[in-house]
Amino acid sequence: MRKMKTPEPQLYYYDLAPNVTAFSSTRHGGVSEGNYASFNVNSYSGDDPEHIAQNRRALCKLLHIKPDRLIMPHQVHGTGVTQISKTFFLLSEDIRRTALEGIDALITNVPGICIGVSTADCIPIIIYDPEHHAAGVVHSGWRGTVANIVEAAVAAMARSYHSKSESLLAVIGPGISRRNFEVGDDVYEPFAAAGYPMEAIAERMDKWHIDLPNCCQLQLESTGIPSANIRLTDICTYDQTDDFFSARKLGTSSGRILTGIVLR
Repeated sequence: MRKMKTPEPQLYYYDLAPNVTAFSSTRHGGVSEGNYASFNVNSYSGDDPEHIAQNRRALCKLLHIKPDRLIMPHQVHGTGVTQISKTFFLLSEDIRRTALEGIDALITNVPGICIGVSTADCIPIIIYDPEHHAAGVVHSGWRGTVANIVEAAVAAMARSYHSKSESLLAVIGPGISRRNFEVGDDVYEPFAAAGYPMEAIAERMDKWHIDLPNCCQLQLESTGIPSANIRLTDICTYDQTDDFFSARKLGTSSGRILTGIVLR
C-alpha cells in the first residue's frame, strides 16, 4: 500500500527581518483529526502521538531544520525563561526535557533552530533583537500577563545578549480578543492589583472582559520597546476557529497554535 504524503503546514508568517523566519501555525496542512485537525504539534493536549510526530516532521522540513532543532517548552502559565544555547544540544534527551519543564518563554541566538510556544487563546509574543541577532518567544496567558512574563523575557535577553529595549522588534500573535475574553472577579482583581489601567484594558458587559493583547502591548512598551516596533496581529482565536485553535470554543482537548522563530 502506498504511504500517504503528509500535507505541508500552512503558516502565518511575520516579516521581521530577511535572515529570520517568524510565524504562527494555522489549523491547516497536517494529519491530526477532530478538534486537533489538522495541524497540531503540541504533545500535552491529548492528540495522537503519531499525528504529532508526522506534523512535526513536516514542519521541520518546511523550516529546513533538523527534527531535534524544534524546541518547545512544557508551559505552566508562569514566568520561567530558559536560554537555548549551543550546549543545550550536547545534553541527553532526558536532561533537555527537564530543562524545558515548567517554562513559558525561550530565548536564543543560535541559528538553525526553532524556538516556539503553544497557545489556543493565550497570547504568543515574538521578540527579535536585530542588533545582536537574538530572539525570544513568550506564552502570555492571563496569569503570565499579570505576573509580567514579558518583562522577564526582555530582561533575560538583556542579560544574555546585551539586548537594548529600544532596538527590539515584537509581534503579538493570535489570541482571544477582549470581546470574547469574559472573566470573573477572580481574574479582574489580580489585574487591578498589578496596576493595570483597568479603564483601558477592561470593559463591563454582563461580566468583565479583559483585553489581553492590549495588556501585552502595554507590557512591551513598559520595557522600553517603542510602540512603532510592536506589531499586533489582531487575530481573535475564538472568532476564527476555522483557521486557529481556541480552547474556549473547542475545549482543552484540542490542538494548539505554535508561534515560533528561526534565526538564519
